[in-house]
Amino acid sequence: MFNPFEDDSREYLALCNDEEQYSLWPHGLEIPAGWRKVYGPAARENVLDLIDRSWTDMRPKSLREANGQGDCP
Repeated sequence: MFNPFEDDSREYLALCNDEEQYSLWPHGLEIPAGWRKVYGPAARENVLDLIDRSWTDMRPKSLREANGQGDCP
């Protein structure tokens, strides 16, 4: 079965939501409500690298804010 999230031949976006959770998203598909583009379009590997570097704390923003920590771009 074809999975557009695992196609190395296409470009992707990095998305971030209000809780600062990140998502890999295929370029050309509509961005879902509640998410915004923070990077791309770029190669899948580059987007995943950005997400790995940026999303170092998996706690939602609301929990991090309780501890005084920051925002995604």
